[in-house]
Amino acid sequence: MVRKNLVALTAFISAAALALSGCGASNSGTGSAHPGGSDAPSSTVDKKWADCTPGAGAKDVTGMKKDDDRTITIAAFNGWDESFATAHMLKHGLEKDGYSVSVKSFDAGPAYTGMAAGDVDLITDTWLPLTHADYIKKYGSKLESLGCWYDNARLTIAVNKDSPATSIEDLKSMGKEYDNTLYGIEAGAGETKVVKDTMIPAYGLQSTTFKVSSTPAMLAQLKKATSSGQNIAVTLWRPHWAYSAFPVRDLKDPKGAMGGAENIYTFARSGFGSDSPKAAQLARNLAFSDEDLASLENVMFSDTEYAGKDNDKAVAQWAEDHPEWIKKWEQGTLPAGKG
Repeated sequence: MVRKNLVALTAFISAAALALSGCGASNSGTGSAHPGGSDAPSSTVDKKWADCTPGAGAKDVTGMKKDDDRTITIAAFNGWDESFATAHMLKHGLEKDGYSVSVKSFDAGPAYTGMAAGDVDLITDTWLPLTHADYIKKYGSKLESLGCWYDNARLTIAVNKDSPATSIEDLKSMGKEYDNTLYGIEAGAGETKVVKDTMIPAYGLQSTTFKVSSTPAMLAQLKKATSSGQNIAVTLWRPHWAYSAFPVRDLKDPKGAMGGAENIYTFARSGFGSDSPKAAQLARNLAFSDEDLASLENVMFSDTEYAGKDNDKAVAQWAEDHPEWIKKWEQGTLPAGKG
């Protein structure tokens, strides 16, 4: 199991960012102002990117002429599961059509530098309007947006589906149902700081034991509790494969203490859309629901599936099991919107 430290925001609605750094690789998940990765988040909120409909601009690619330039490099961010999931999904779709596609792993900063220089064609994991806003501000004139494919990236507090709490505030009166414990991730993770400094005070949960450990330990505890029918509360984030692997749901956050949602965009090097219009259009057609993305990541990264060891094979299996999704993606008819 590979871990990620997190970059997080406090209440996005008040545009207050917590700048933190992290490290890790590809098997722990993601979240609002991404809970993983190796670069500090932007200190800028670029509201230009706040509103986006996943898959906007989608159209049928099945009748489009193949691009003359069919050699493509996609950058995936170290530690960001959805980055590898979407990069390898694009690779799968393009290689079926005769393209030669390589997915290379980078930290965010070098990836954007490489794309601005023309050495990288695509980045599928740009979080806006906060996390990567500084990169877009710096390199935007050398990049082109291919739209967003997800609009519900956020930090969460999650519980098993059959437990009684419906809101974070319920944990104060129903604490005994959860052994008065909230299971967390790494001490240096941004989400951990958000929970300690913002969420716990906001909801008066100072009497709750916040167990800070690691992402693998939290997921192991989640697996143990849900398999044995015990109630559990954990820090989590969207998108994450745990939503597919375990029977869990989010608690409502009426005070906005965990922060708001971000959109995830695909960006390309300048000129990519004219050099490879069919490939660019396939990227524009991407639109993931929470359910579909969690399902894909679960196959790719969970310990009971491929555990991050063969992303191409995992994506191929998921695609074989979801032929209608693939068909709608190619036809530009995937449903869009939160969840």
